[in-house]
Amino acid sequence: QVQLVESGGGLVQPGGSLRLSCAASGFRLDYYVIGWFRQAPGKGREWLSCISASDDSTFYADSVEGRFTISRDNVKNTVYLQINSLEPDDTAVYYCAAEALGPCGLGPDDYDYWGQGTQVTVSS
Repeated sequence: QVQLVESGGGLVQPGGSLRLSCAASGFRLDYYVIGWFRQAPGKGREWLSCISASDDSTFYADSVEGRFTISRDNVKNTVYLQINSLEPDDTAVYYCAAEALGPCGLGPDDYDYWGQGTQVTVSS
């Protein structure tokens, strides 16, 4: 059974950091494009970043480039999203998703499998 499970969210103060994890079971993550999205209350799902399957190329939305870093650990079959300098506007549910056919998709409809999400709350 194909499954993605996010973890690592929580409550953090502004300026803090988090590392989100996306662990896969039932398939190899390195065969798929993996994307990260987030959804804040009352807003649509926002694409943040993706890592390609072919050569681990990484891509970022302009709004997060420089603060977010995506990476993959093939041994652990896990993709990570490092988030630094967290701001209250980063508060959202963060999702990872897998896309069977590249290149990196920028919209939710490009992705085939989704995790359940992990909540990130940035507040003092």
